[in-house]
Amino acid sequence: MSEGRTHKGRGAGYNPTPRYARTERGAAPDADTPDEPGADPRTVVSVDATRSVITRNDSPDLPFKQSLNPYRGCEHGCIYCFARPSHAYLDLSPGLDFETRILAKPRAAQLLADALRKPGYRCQVLAMGTNTDPYQPAERHWRITRSVLELLLDCRHPVGIVTKSGRIAQDLDILAELARHNLISVFLSITTLDRDIARTLEPRAAAPQARLDTVARLRDAGVPVGVLVAPIIPALTDHELEAILTAAAQAGASFAGYTVLRLPGEVADLFEDWLHRHRPDRAARVLNALRDLWGERLSSSTFGHRQRGAGDYATLLGQRFDIACRRLGLGEVPALDTRAFRPPAGGQMGLGF
Repeated sequence: MSEGRTHKGRGAGYNPTPRYARTERGAAPDADTPDEPGADPRTVVSVDATRSVITRNDSPDLPFKQSLNPYRGCEHGCIYCFARPSHAYLDLSPGLDFETRILAKPRAAQLLADALRKPGYRCQVLAMGTNTDPYQPAERHWRITRSVLELLLDCRHPVGIVTKSGRIAQDLDILAELARHNLISVFLSITTLDRDIARTLEPRAAAPQARLDTVARLRDAGVPVGVLVAPIIPALTDHELEAILTAAAQAGASFAGYTVLRLPGEVADLFEDWLHRHRPDRAARVLNALRDLWGERLSSSTFGHRQRGAGDYATLLGQRFDIACRRLGLGEVPALDTRAFRPPAGGQMGLGF
């Protein structure tokens, strides 16, 4: 494990070498000015020349079969993010690069429209926010997520969104109209209510209270909204489970879910480095608890328990979650309408209301 240093507004402390590195590392050629040695790295957003945007899976323990991510990399900088290793496929590091070298997909709506027009397409809920946040800071300028939602509304296509950002409220007009047709559900992901922990754990995501405020705004607009307690970190945030569920229910959440922290690939060393820099008194306890949860490892990809772990601790956590949800009246994610789907027409599409 390399020893990192704390960068203002960043989760990772260093850049581990990408597994599939093909080039020497250096400043991004399209950066306004190169980062000075030792300076806090700046964000560079480039265009992703992808030719398809729908990702499909047949995993038995995932609640969706297809997803779309408008961005690769995520400026929120959550140190625990399981998507970090995917940046290695771009010859970029899962560390600081993941949160500072963002790739945007400005043709996402057009490519999605092409996919929805295909004769063999069968409508099912499209998940957004499953890998990187669709409302990360880049969305303020690029508006890719909004363009996708405009298309989905036009087509009467259902969508489920997971985000840690209050920026989703900028699209309340579209979200409310999707809700009117039973085409939308939203999860606000909340890891901790402790602002001090959140400030370094997920440095550019919305503050915990801002996420709760966003739950209330969505609820008031008639948008089905829930809370995803994710990830629960043993020996660091696990004691907050009931408090998070209670705060979310009071804000207007009507359903809930949770996942437990796992540390695949390079995320393990990055997270351990974060622990030693920000919570050194907890580092050994957290890592030991994770090994108990994942069978002496820090992660597992085994279907059936890769989201919530196995063993006594995992069982107890599930019981606590179920009891709290029953007490608070938090149910399941509502079923969305797939029958009203209509393939997009050719040419440009605008709002369907």
